[in-house]
Amino acid sequence: MAFDSLADKLSAAFKRLRSKGKLSESDVKEAMREVRLALLEADVNYKVAKEFTNKITERAVGSEVMESLTPAQMVIKIVNEELTQLMGGSNERLASPAKPPLVIMLCGLQGSGKTTHAGKLALMMKKQGRRPLLAACDIYRPAAITQLQVVGDKAGVPVFEMGKTDPVTISQKAIAHAKDYGNDIVILDTAGRLHIDEELMNELKRVKGAVEPHEILLVVDSMTGQDAVNVAKSFHELLDITGVILTKLDGDTRGGAALSVRAVTGRPIKFAGVGEKLEDLEVFHPDRMASRILGMGDMLTLIEEAESKLDRKKAEEMAQKLSQNQFDLNDLLDQFQQVKKMGPLKSVLSKFPGLDKKMQDVDIDDRMMDRMCAIILSMTPTERSKPAIINPSRKRRIAAGSGMKVEDVNRLLKQFEQMQKLMKQFGGKNGKGKRRRIPNMGALGGFPK
Repeated sequence: MAFDSLADKLSAAFKRLRSKGKLSESDVKEAMREVRLALLEADVNYKVAKEFTNKITERAVGSEVMESLTPAQMVIKIVNEELTQLMGGSNERLASPAKPPLVIMLCGLQGSGKTTHAGKLALMMKKQGRRPLLAACDIYRPAAITQLQVVGDKAGVPVFEMGKTDPVTISQKAIAHAKDYGNDIVILDTAGRLHIDEELMNELKRVKGAVEPHEILLVVDSMTGQDAVNVAKSFHELLDITGVILTKLDGDTRGGAALSVRAVTGRPIKFAGVGEKLEDLEVFHPDRMASRILGMGDMLTLIEEAESKLDRKKAEEMAQKLSQNQFDLNDLLDQFQQVKKMGPLKSVLSKFPGLDKKMQDVDIDDRMMDRMCAIILSMTPTERSKPAIINPSRKRRIAAGSGMKVEDVNRLLKQFEQMQKLMKQFGGKNGKGKRRRIPNMGALGGFPK
């Protein structure tokens, strides 16, 4: 995940501060020197890193420590606030024109992920009840139009294309089409180049002048580090961009682009790509990202993901079964499948505040859950509903059918038995004659490790 290395180094710097009962000016300056080095190693722009640490030093040395905080906690609080401001302060929404459609022009270098993120953005808008239209304005890259059509089909969003016609004409016709057919958002997927050149910029300026888009979003590959900031600066100087979509934020990137692009361009990061699936696009929240960098978790994003990806009806049915002690292997299978919708387990765990750092560093194999699902799917319906009947011969058959070992089947059944006992304990009545509250299954961590 992005920022992991930066988060580790900041954590180490703050750990040394916590060991001191009272902080001197030299202690703060030494800690900020380490913070500055950590930022530079994360590929943050040098001027940005210097100004950032200077602000923190000025505030930390001259501020009074709040009664509820220790000196070290006060410094971390200041760092959190300044980190949030560095990335924009708060999330900025897309423009809301008086008359639809909202025209969004996507631009960027070739390979930055424009076409894919056009589909991701369209899907996000569709889930919000909007009616987006994708417009294929990249007439140069081979199969670019076909790719957009495939992405649009997966997202369930129509695609407007006119083959190799001039991109300016395509843009104008797409907006006219949207007005005629009731599409309230038009996303223009423009052409990219391998590098910034005069021909590319002139075409983009012509499109901008012809359709006057409400939003010009630059798609930037965060894996390119400081180069991403240079690209953003160049595009902004020529097009006056309104925001940035940062891609591959789930990858092994140092995160410098996210921390520098706002300071260098003055334009906010509005969205972040956090995976390969079309659903893997998040609204960028500077305050939440700052909390994650400082190891404070991100429960709000986790809750929003759960609300959008988990089946509320199934959750209610599960709660009912748990309260009546009717939990079986069919329900366990359903829980595994629900958890998988949330994405990689390590990513989910990283959003929990206060999670032990050692737990985050553990190499979590998401395929383990798939193996457990395979074991359960190899059972007969009767075996899933009545695990007690699974004898040694049945275990051998289940193991062979799932490609696992008998030991793996035994481990799963033992875990399930322990979970049943726990459910029975919580499902019982307390001293007041009321049933104890059943904990959420997602918090049990009941799958074998």
